[in-house]
Amino acid sequence: MRKIGIILLLTTTQAFSQQNPDERAIREVLAQQEECWNAGDLECFMEGYWKSDQLVFIGSKGLTYGWQQTLDNYKKSYPDKSAMGELTFDLIILEPLSDDFWSVIGKWSLKRKSDNPSGHFSLLFRRLGNDWVIVSDHSS
Repeated sequence: MRKIGIILLLTTTQAFSQQNPDERAIREVLAQQEECWNAGDLECFMEGYWKSDQLVFIGSKGLTYGWQQTLDNYKKSYPDKSAMGELTFDLIILEPLSDDFWSVIGKWSLKRKSDNPSGHFSLLFRRLGNDWVIVSDHSS
């Protein structure tokens, strides 16, 4: 059993080290978002998004434009830690579209006392300077 764990660790470590540096940076943004969400910190979670009025969020209630409005909507929908639950992302497809844009498709799930909602997302990441940020998020 111990050998299997070591092999899995080596395989995972090796695969991570072979990732494209841009893909690794995007995965780090999403991992940070998970950590922030699970700490109950929506402002920290929003650091993964483009801090611009041009940010587009598409959800069940339609289109939202802008970083601040997206944050405000999150605060209304998730007013406290119990409403936020524990977030997990399952990244399905990460694909470069150009040097400065990547597409990410995945699944989100929340674990809460009363329920366990889940859905899918499609993100458009853009490189701004040395940072990767989400410029468009379609979550359902």
